[in-house]
Amino acid sequence: MATSAPNPRVLSGMRPTGQLHLGNFHGALKNWVELQYQYECFFFIADWHALTTGYDDTSQLEENTWQMVIDWLGAGLNPSACTLFIQSKVPEHAELHLLLSMITPLGWLERVPSYKDQQEQLKEKDLATYGFLGYPLLQSADILLYRPKYVPVGEDQVAHVEITREVARRFNHVYGREKDFEAKAEKAVKRLGSKNAQLYHELRRAYQTSGEARALERAAALLAGNARLTVADRERLQGYLEGTGRVILTEPEVLLTNTPKVPGLDGRKMSKSYGNTIGLREDPAEVAKKLKTMQTDPARARRSDPGNPDICPVFDLHRIYSSAETQAWAAAGCKSAGIGCLECKKPLIEAVVAEIETIRARAKEYEDNRDAVRGIIAEGCEKAREAARETMQEVRAAMGLEYR
Repeated sequence: MATSAPNPRVLSGMRPTGQLHLGNFHGALKNWVELQYQYECFFFIADWHALTTGYDDTSQLEENTWQMVIDWLGAGLNPSACTLFIQSKVPEHAELHLLLSMITPLGWLERVPSYKDQQEQLKEKDLATYGFLGYPLLQSADILLYRPKYVPVGEDQVAHVEITREVARRFNHVYGREKDFEAKAEKAVKRLGSKNAQLYHELRRAYQTSGEARALERAAALLAGNARLTVADRERLQGYLEGTGRVILTEPEVLLTNTPKVPGLDGRKMSKSYGNTIGLREDPAEVAKKLKTMQTDPARARRSDPGNPDICPVFDLHRIYSSAETQAWAAAGCKSAGIGCLECKKPLIEAVVAEIETIRARAKEYEDNRDAVRGIIAEGCEKAREAARETMQEVRAAMGLEYR
């Protein structure tokens, strides 16, 4: 009997570089909180990735990792709705990274936009390392290991997903052409049951002769919802459907997310490296104090000077936190000098402090109970390893590394 198709899987991660701030929250975390109830979500702490640029000092790595988990839980990630785990606790990440490195052309890694950008930005660090060159491939291994449907990213990160798709495509091309593929595929078709087998053949014919996208979608849903198929058979039939070989590693799709501009206290992008952040669990009184002194339109030297909301960092925060009505009030008051900057900031301060107080309250429960945090991660790591082992079994078999 067929079962309903599971929710598509989503995967994402963050480097543990210290406690998170509002830029991290609005740039990714807030979106994750929404996604966890729509998809099967896996979120991981990318501690190995932290080593690619911070290998010379790991003294704070463990504490940063636990603090990040607490930040995530405080922000609203629910371990009952998503899987939270630490990258290095799932060694299959390293194994897949190694195996993919055997087939990935060096030029693919050198052309990743952020490779040269980060070398330029972090001139004080020695980044002429094998690990730094290979971090995009480790990132690809992180993704492909869980065979997600989607990877949520902003527009500036699309290139990282694209190289992952290329790596998956190359792997499938090299290792997906198994002996007696068609015979094995037809044998798998029979496992669908007579009615579904007939439907599969009809949909396959429609897609391969007419390129009907709808036929491809229906057939993929038919495979995903059939409990009689093994993972290998499902991949085999997906490749047979598309007229290719067996699909071992799934090409992920980009899930473009809204990443609003979150200005720091000095008007530049909020970043720990600039020292202009508001922490997710910062003391509310300190948050209010920081916002009161936050940079505004420099043209408003005096209370009576009109300003321009379009170049004021404070108004960028209004766009995130304030209603349309409040934004209209602030813009009109700024342009006419009808309100001063402190008056403009007042509703914003109230909204930001209220959000942080909510996060702090949720996080407090975990700050005082590290055993609960460790338990959540241990459970998440085991679930992640189960999915990772399944993928690696298929990868090793495809590469001829399953010795019996």
